[in-house]
Amino acid sequence: MEKISNWLLCPICGNKTRDRIREDTVLKNYPLYCPKCKQETLIEVSNSKLIVIKEPDAQPQSR
Repeated sequence: MEKISNWLLCPICGNKTRDRIREDTVLKNYPLYCPKCKQETLIEVSNSKLIVIKEPDAQPQSR
């Protein structure tokens, strides 16, 4: 029986990241990096539910 796997989506921009999870995957304090928005977010995953622990601090805009 094959396990279903899904791509982790960035909680900031909503795009796919480079990580996939199966339905039985458990992650704690995982630094999820998004190649699109170049942000790193600390997450937890259990029962295929993604929980954001800490979002990155706002970056000052350069002019």
